Amino acid sequence: MGTVLDSHFLALTALVTIGYQFIFFIITALLKFDKITDFAGSTNFIILSILTLVVKGDYHFRQVILSLFAIIWGLRLAIFLLMRILQWGEDRRFDEMRTNIGKLAVFWFFQAVWVWTVSLPLTIVNASDRNPSIKAQDIIGWIIWIVGFLIEAFADQEKLVFKNSQENRGKWCNVGLWKISRHPNYFGEIFLWWGIFVAATPILKGAEWLVIIGPVFLTLLLLFVSGIPLLEESADKKYGSRGDYQLYKRTTSPLIPLPRSVYGNLPPWVKMVFLFEFPLYSRNLPRDTVGN
Repeated sequence: MGTVLDSHFLALTALVTIGYQFIFFIITALLKFDKITDFAGSTNFIILSILTLVVKGDYHFRQVILSLFAIIWGLRLAIFLLMRILQWGEDRRFDEMRTNIGKLAVFWFFQAVWVWTVSLPLTIVNASDRNPSIKAQDIIGWIIWIVGFLIEAFADQEKLVFKNSQENRGKWCNVGLWKISRHPNYFGEIFLWWGIFVAATPILKGAEWLVIIGPVFLTLLLLFVSGIPLLEESADKKYGSRGDYQLYKRTTSPLIPLPRSVYGNLPPWVKMVFLFEFPLYSRNLPRDTVGN
């Protein structure tokens, strides 16, 4: 079917994303109903995947595989997050936004930027006329995606089961994958989107390589903005005075899964430079525990 607005579908996906998020913003603002926010973000990825695949109409193997990857990821995450918020109740992220339309609008705009930017590698693949044979990059990218998807899915389920157990009330999750990473679900999400980028590289040419901003944006977002810093701050305020939590934090990698016996014995500079143990993750701990 070919070109719509521009040959790379950048304008098309931007307009669809803004429109889709705007609908949910209106629902949230008028009804004060914030249980659909994560559902709106996750399903937006599904819409862009199907839209760009169908509009282009080539259905090359690489396009179909990567579109299926994004659809499977978005569908699982949308269902999981929707069921979780319906079970747990209100989303505490919106406690200060429900009565502030400006802050609420900024959140929904930022979510639109997140969806559109992270989707860029897939958007360019589905818009491309090039269809080289399957390369090593494809296989490597698919493996990375599968590993990341499984890690994120298992980590989400482990934490949900842990939180739903009465005997774990007042405890932080430190079972399964959470024994070797403080945020294994985020690691899985970052890893799988880097996998999609790697699998997209055989068709990239010239300025199209700029789609690397998709996984880079996601990585920086989770490392420094809306992901790890917020959860670390919350956990430190709840458990920071407890010695067993301080030990867990010193010996458990913030993102990349590693055995505690390995991570706990690494020098602080190695943890910071190579394993993302940044000072902002400990700024809410008691002063005498930081760096110990």
